[in-house]
Amino acid sequence: MTKHKELKKDIRYQFDEPHKNQNKTWDKDNQAWWDWYVTLADNKNSETKNSLLELPEPSKIKYPSHNDLKRQLSRPYTLTMNDIETFRKNGFIKLKKIFTPNVIQVLRFEILSLLRDAFENYDVNKKNRFLSLEMMWLENKVIREFVLSSRIAKICADLLAVKKIRLYHDNALVKESGCGRTPWHYDDHHYPLATNDVITAWIPAQATPIEMGPLTFAKPLEVYKFVKDIEFNESDTSYDKKISDIFKKKQVTIVEEPFELGEVSFHHNLSFHTASANKTNQSRVVLANTYFADGTRVVDNPTMISGDWKKFIPETNPGEIISSNLNPICWPVINQI
Repeated sequence: MTKHKELKKDIRYQFDEPHKNQNKTWDKDNQAWWDWYVTLADNKNSETKNSLLELPEPSKIKYPSHNDLKRQLSRPYTLTMNDIETFRKNGFIKLKKIFTPNVIQVLRFEILSLLRDAFENYDVNKKNRFLSLEMMWLENKVIREFVLSSRIAKICADLLAVKKIRLYHDNALVKESGCGRTPWHYDDHHYPLATNDVITAWIPAQATPIEMGPLTFAKPLEVYKFVKDIEFNESDTSYDKKISDIFKKKQVTIVEEPFELGEVSFHHNLSFHTASANKTNQSRVVLANTYFADGTRVVDNPTMISGDWKKFIPETNPGEIISSNLNPICWPVINQI
């Protein structure tokens, strides 16, 4: 994996000039995208400097063998009709005991190891940052098992009620100690996919208390209609603030709950969500895998909000059906690359 430049304390140095037009294509890497994106969150009430909760390091658990890991990640999970109806109504669902504690420990260790390899001086400069890695499954055999997991992919296909599902990308979402909020958003803004059959599995690699910044949802799914006409602003926090104000005015239900060890959430691309600041001394490590229905096309006009999408969907032009080797069918299981 290519080494990132030394972490910088001020994200303003990442950009030559402000992006004044969201219709521009993104011309920097995925980490730069996240450095920009978190500046769009209103952190007025998210001070973390003097209030970090001291958490112990996650317990060390005996690692399963690779074959045992593969078996656990391919074992079918049975959804109930109530699960499916809840997802369709609210746009998200949280499911407990998707993974065992030792499997989660493997995931956390692998992601943190990749971060140390990818970012120079990671242990010194990681505080207050939102760090991200993507396409890990191409280089790391363990992460590959999590990303191509038929256990996860079948849940996603069943929730969307589609027969075949492809991978968009994997993403390590690591909110370091002291990092502020993630702004309110829905993923339809970010993925250049001409479908609403898109779902993300959000897999915390540790138990995640409220103080660590778990994913927070607005429900039901239809609340996106309240804010769909708000103009996205790529240079300040106004978009995030306007959404918060409308949700308060409309008395939208906000679900902010801790995640138990092994609990995973699944959210639709129209589901509005956010995450609070990480007010603990530990890294909030998450693997987020996004999948979409087979047969989907790239939208006609991708924008800068879609980031480095050509990296995730190579050799595919706007308007074309997605079928690249980097977007394999994950369910049903076929010969994967």
